[in-house]
Amino acid sequence: MNVKHLLGITLACLPFFFACQAKEQPAQPEKRAKVQTVKPRHLTKAEFLAKVANFEKTPDRWEFLGARPCIVDFYATWCGPCRKLAPILEEIATEYAGKIDVYKIDVDKEPQLAALFGVQSIPTLLFCPMKNQPQIAAGFMDKETLQRAIKEVLLP
Repeated sequence: MNVKHLLGITLACLPFFFACQAKEQPAQPEKRAKVQTVKPRHLTKAEFLAKVANFEKTPDRWEFLGARPCIVDFYATWCGPCRKLAPILEEIATEYAGKIDVYKIDVDKEPQLAALFGVQSIPTLLFCPMKNQPQIAAGFMDKETLQRAIKEVLLP
């Protein structure tokens, strides 16, 4: 094969080579909807009495005061399972924003509230539906279990 022949083949193939090349587009910034993170709100006893249930005013019956169903997380800063549950509750608070409220109560700062609900181990979650009686679950819950509880107890 001579050089002229090789050059002819190369020149004949060039249009196909360039036609097969993908044209690079300038990178477009991804358009993502901004999701505002909602954090669980820490409650004191006074805030619990105003936002969840005033057990001092109605000690003989449960009367939920919230605008939406809620989860109350009884926790402690030194508790490993509580620390593991915290980011999951943040995800839940964001995911269910406007549908449920997520609250946290530090049992070391509010021991009377913990005692009132019989909290003996932490984390303990109090699920408060709008109309029915609250339900308590002790121990760590993964996200799927928590979502199932929300669906069954808070948002049936």
